Amino acid sequence: MVHTVYLDDATINGRKMLKELRRYKKGIQFDSSSMKNIVPEGYMTGEEFRKRAITKVNIFCDKNGIL
Repeated sequence: MVHTVYLDDATINGRKMLKELRRYKKGIQFDSSSMKNIVPEGYMTGEEFRKRAITKVNIFCDKNGIL
């Protein structure tokens, strides 16, 4: 049987549990959205952020006659 458990690594207990679980080589599998390169809803990738930032800077500069 497989159990899905959510650990919050922002807490002391969550970090302790992760440290303990990582000691075991068999029977433990970590599945994380960050490991799958899945971007959670409401977030964007670094590349997407850069593209949007450059676009906004260019629009701002054009609008204000800076460049």
